[in-house]
Amino acid sequence: MRGGPIWGAESEELNATILEWPAGGGPGETVSQLDVVYVVLAGSILLDGAELRAGEARIVPKDAPRTVVAGAEGARYLTAHRRRGLLRLGQ
Repeated sequence: MRGGPIWGAESEELNATILEWPAGGGPGETVSQLDVVYVVLAGSILLDGAELRAGEARIVPKDAPRTVVAGAEGARYLTAHRRRGLLRLGQ
């Protein structure tokens, strides 16, 4: 497993993505301009050092740095957030 997004969908108001990482893998530190919910579907993750296992969820507030690392058995998790507007360059 190389890691990263395996599914994504969006509506007029919502973006959702399922990501999968091998043990120790993850996207590194990120910061979102929106509140993001993380729902662990399989395995476990360390989200800012706190372990979340399958069936557990956490909301990370906007502008808060977060680090996700897959646990020993790897991880599959869902992220969801309000849909971002169009990116406007030069503003």
